[in-house]
Amino acid sequence: MRVERVVVREIEMQLLAPFETSFGREDVRRVLIVEAQGGGISGFAECCALSGPFYNEETVGTCWHMLRDFLAPVVLGREFQHPSEVDGWFAPIRRNHIARAALESAVWDLHAQAVGEPLWRSLGGDRTRIDVGVSVGIHPDLASLCRTVEGFIRDGYRKVKIKIKPGKDVEVIRELRRQFGDVPMMADANSAYTLADIDTLRRLDEFGLMMIEQPLGHDDIIDHASLQKALRTPICLDESIHHAEDARRAIAIGACRIINIKIARVGGLAPAKALHDVCLAAGVPVWCGGMLETGIGRAHNIAITTLPGFTLPGDTSGSHRYWAEDIIDPPVTMEPDGTILVPQSPGRGYEVVRARLDARTVRSEALR
Repeated sequence: MRVERVVVREIEMQLLAPFETSFGREDVRRVLIVEAQGGGISGFAECCALSGPFYNEETVGTCWHMLRDFLAPVVLGREFQHPSEVDGWFAPIRRNHIARAALESAVWDLHAQAVGEPLWRSLGGDRTRIDVGVSVGIHPDLASLCRTVEGFIRDGYRKVKIKIKPGKDVEVIRELRRQFGDVPMMADANSAYTLADIDTLRRLDEFGLMMIEQPLGHDDIIDHASLQKALRTPICLDESIHHAEDARRAIAIGACRIINIKIARVGGLAPAKALHDVCLAAGVPVWCGGMLETGIGRAHNIAITTLPGFTLPGDTSGSHRYWAEDIIDPPVTMEPDGTILVPQSPGRGYEVVRARLDARTVRSEALR
């Protein structure tokens, strides 16, 4: 099979509510949607870089440039037997993982449809439903945060992730524990702390958190190993882990006890599966993090989460969590028991509604 045409679109999606982390706030989500066409079939994936270089060095603008000028030319017209080959084609291109992941994942979707099987089965998954958690951004005050968390607990989410930063950490978690008891809860710092904050981070031990995610530098594993020795709470690494070798090294030095796998952060579905396999062999649990994706990105997250090492609830909540109207049909929905049913139709399992996609498109380019 081969990719005959690649279409890159930039769309804008209005979030139902602003989402704030330690590094910024999103009100309108700018997203690139990548469509890989071949044999009369379209495979879709999402490039979920942020508008600015705050999660990592990539942005919507840099990803557009990489997709148009470097990545699509590598793929267009090239024969492949299996989509796992695409990651190897991209090997000469350094980093730019979010851009790479978008095109690589679109080819996976194209292939799965062509062979008539669900994307998750092409990846080797074995689950028919996945556990769902929810990520809660930083709120202006405790009262509004507690109201938000109460609603998510009532909805049935199996894990609540709370964004923290210096000054909005210990007292925030303490109040949530006071109000909501032993609900499964974790804290996500998005690299907002240093080892100088070790006393503050130690105080989080008293709350029985599932994990503290990426408390230290976005590119660090050494200091995280020192911090993990000082904490009872497991550290989960996110931004520090770019590929399977990073995971192997982090596990070897005791830098974490859990790893968050984001398809975009590691460069695509094949690299995400390789990272999963390293963690599974080492007995380190993994879960799938979110990047404020539309339904297209959520479909890929659902597929990867069917692999056996994903034993913790991820951040792939329902479409209604973020969007008044998603660009897929049906929308991603959560069951009353806090799970999402894995789609059974070929490819990503959710139909892209082109009229909605077109209505939100601010620029597009077709590459042949």
